[in-house]
Amino acid sequence: MSNRYAALAQQYPEFETLFADADHIDVKTVTGKTNLRAFLANMMSYQPGWVTFLYGVRAVFVRFLGMKQEGMPRPTRLPIEKVPMQPGQNLSFFKVRMAEEDRYWVGEADDQHLKAALGVIARPAAGNQKQFHLITVVHYHNWAGPVYFNVIRPFHHLVVNGMMRAGVKAS
Repeated sequence: MSNRYAALAQQYPEFETLFADADHIDVKTVTGKTNLRAFLANMMSYQPGWVTFLYGVRAVFVRFLGMKQEGMPRPTRLPIEKVPMQPGQNLSFFKVRMAEEDRYWVGEADDQHLKAALGVIARPAAGNQKQFHLITVVHYHNWAGPVYFNVIRPFHHLVVNGMMRAGVKAS
């Protein structure tokens, strides 16, 4: 674990088990004038046409790895009050693993090839703003995990950056 992630795990000990033995971790940061629930609602509502197109390409690609995609996610507007904060609840295809109001939220998606966690840490920032750290953690289950993730990685960065920009837009 790099020093950057070790520092996060030290400040947020709940994340230490999430980072343990991870095959991939990345953290992206954005600042805005919103709270954690609004950030999550806006972020998870982000699905422009090109992202929907990528889901279609993914459905074909995963067949070559012996997997299948369960349906096509549809763009929806998630109301802020519907953002789940209880472990075990679902937000899109993520199951809430842990959350603390206006502090952090972590969801996981577990598939046969890998387990991916998406976490958001909200920290106070200057000027009545919040700094949001969006964390992606990936654990591979088998040979298909790194093949799949390395093919989608460039798109992952594009999608995550778009989701973060959407997250800080005014609610």
